[in-house]
Amino acid sequence: MSILLSSLGLGLVLAVLAIGLFISFRILKFQDITVEGSFALGGAAAAATIVASGNPWLATAVGFLAGGAAGAMTGSVHILFGINGLLSGIIVMTGLYSVNLRVMGRSNIPLNNHATVMQSPQLFLERLAGSDQVELFGRQFALSDAAILLVGFAVVVATASLLRLFLATNAGGVLRGTGDNPLLMQAIGVPTGAVVIGGLALSNALAGASGALFAQAVGFADAQMGLGILVTGLASVIIGQSLVGEASLGVSLTAVVLGSVIFRLLVAISLRVGLNPNDLKLITAVFVVVALSLPKVLVRKGPRRA
Repeated sequence: MSILLSSLGLGLVLAVLAIGLFISFRILKFQDITVEGSFALGGAAAAATIVASGNPWLATAVGFLAGGAAGAMTGSVHILFGINGLLSGIIVMTGLYSVNLRVMGRSNIPLNNHATVMQSPQLFLERLAGSDQVELFGRQFALSDAAILLVGFAVVVATASLLRLFLATNAGGVLRGTGDNPLLMQAIGVPTGAVVIGGLALSNALAGASGALFAQAVGFADAQMGLGILVTGLASVIIGQSLVGEASLGVSLTAVVLGSVIFRLLVAISLRVGLNPNDLKLITAVFVVVALSLPKVLVRKGPRRA
């Protein structure tokens, strides 16, 4: 039960990252891999802030802003210097590894003895239950995992709702239009370069916030915590899109969140049945291949059945 709750909670935390990737890959149509660095930067900045100030909400905001700065840097390298978008992300992501080490002052920062955003909900639940664990359906589960689930759910709902409202505004329409038809937007006088920089900043800001929450959920920040996180986020987006296909923006955002949760559950189930944790990255890669190929397989089989 604890593994299930933990997977659900971390899936919701990583859904914030997936929403950020939805902005860059689906809305802006920009192949941005900066998130591997901005996710870790958000975690590193949050951990360093918690150690220095003891304020976890301030730390999460710092992680958000740090990720946004990384995304703006990628956009600036691409727009100002005319460097390919994919290569711009690689350049910034590579440089961020050293930045993360500088921010933390070492390779990792443990947070077990520091306050996190999950601490208050956990203490509240423990006061209600009178223990740090409760029994449900004959199984014990830790209330610390339930706290991560609650915080993750609240943050994801707020993030998706605010993004949905933003994309319904004129500024959001410009962002979507720039992704769909940048030449047309340029023709009507829209500074598409600034829009791309702003969109990538928002995308990576969400990745940084996700990294900040993830570091607090697992109890440490590490310079390499972003390794492979791009694949995890893309898998969430792909699984979500496979579930709904072409749908409205609100439905698509909900599907992305569900995709993140489903992906984490699939990984947890794989480990639960006895697969080696050392094979986690391989398991992730297999799931991504399946998620990418499944829609095409279904499309091919559809006409045959008809």
